[in-house]
Amino acid sequence: MTAIPGVPGPHFMQVAFIVEDLEAAALNWIRTTGIGPFFTVPHIQLAEYDYRGVKGSGLDFSVAIAQSGGIQIELIQQHCDSPSAYRDTIARGQQGFHHLAIYCEDYDAAYAHYSAQGFNPAVSGIFGPLRFSYFDTSAAIGCMVELIEEDPTETDFFKRIAAAAEGWDGVTEPLRPGFPS
Repeated sequence: MTAIPGVPGPHFMQVAFIVEDLEAAALNWIRTTGIGPFFTVPHIQLAEYDYRGVKGSGLDFSVAIAQSGGIQIELIQQHCDSPSAYRDTIARGQQGFHHLAIYCEDYDAAYAHYSAQGFNPAVSGIFGPLRFSYFDTSAAIGCMVELIEEDPTETDFFKRIAAAAEGWDGVTEPLRPGFPS
């Protein structure tokens, strides 16, 4: 495996899907796969972000995240019609696989790695204190790659998700609030 600067191996820690109804999709995942519980973060508002090099605003989406072994399953529902990396590959009314995510110790090095290969970020922004970007690698690998800057609060959240999945009975609190802890 080729090393990516600033990224410990294995590289990908998450697979993400765009859905039309977050709660229904999470319950379908639980019913179909037994993966859960899903932690939900409703109506994340990105007041400002860059969309393909142009300032965007007003991106409203919700996420639900569960753990399956060493991989997170993230479900994303976009509530608005703002341009986004989500709508670039999955049209409104459709569902499907969207991206792989990397949690970066050195975000700048990982960002430079993808840029040096000629990939451009479809979206870049800041969520709280951490930076993120979706590189449009879909022509090369069939999906986007998200870079997420490592952050102590996010690390704690990810640990809570993983801990809840261990020994989960498949029934108790299938949907849980993601924040606060």
